[in-house]
Amino acid sequence: MDFDLFDTTTWPVRPLIMGVVNVTPDSFSDGGAYRRWDKAVSHALQLVKDGADVLDVGGESTRPGAEDVDPEEEIARVVPVIRVLAGETDAPISVDTRKPEVAAAALDAGARLVNDVGGLRDPAMLELVASTSAGACIMHMPGTPRTMQAQARYDDVVGEVLAYLGAQATRALEAGVKDDRLCIDPGIGFGKTLEHNLALLAGLDRFASLGYPVVVGASRKRFIEAISGDPVQHRLGGSLAAIADVDRLRCGIVRVHDVQATRQFFQVRARIHETRTVGTPATKDPD
Repeated sequence: MDFDLFDTTTWPVRPLIMGVVNVTPDSFSDGGAYRRWDKAVSHALQLVKDGADVLDVGGESTRPGAEDVDPEEEIARVVPVIRVLAGETDAPISVDTRKPEVAAAALDAGARLVNDVGGLRDPAMLELVASTSAGACIMHMPGTPRTMQAQARYDDVVGEVLAYLGAQATRALEAGVKDDRLCIDPGIGFGKTLEHNLALLAGLDRFASLGYPVVVGASRKRFIEAISGDPVQHRLGGSLAAIADVDRLRCGIVRVHDVQATRQFFQVRARIHETRTVGTPATKDPD
């Protein structure tokens, strides 16, 4: 890859694209199509060809109402995939997990980033990240995937989520995590109503003001259906609309299922922005 994950000055002008690799039997987005490690590896390598900058490998569904997965089972799902991918591609690998034992096994297998939907609340996870050279993504989620939607209550969702992420980032720094190893995620769809999700997406600039790369994971999520009425297999348009403003952030990361379409979307937007800024040569009078 021609960028350094932990040096944002080397990032492309467009947002980084994080391709989703679900090694689960019950994912909301793909129905367990890649639960076998060989299919997951093949899918991940195709995502890199399609333009993924980072691969996010997860072995536990975090859809609303999802039950916890035993750590040993989660390790058995993700580690073989990560180990093979680490030898097959230069794309940085992220592990999507709330469990420090799973994160430790994934880092040993070659992962470089811990995408913690638990927001580094577990002291053992915080200690693990601080003791390694790994990066961490701090996400906001009230409770657990099984309970989060029952806790979707906020007086000021943007302000409260912003305060939480800022406090957790400070806690990580105090524990010894380097500031260039952190990114934050407002947790679209995690313990949020439609109105909460829209407010967070409209307020991305405020999250960027904390000074960390901002991860936005809106791909195929249920709030799109709440607006359009479309089922999960027909939410690409809404997914792209939800992340359109991420290209205004200097350091944005979009976590998506449809990598090729997302890459094309941001490439075209970049050319439009460039043309608007620089202008086009004047057209010569035809006579």
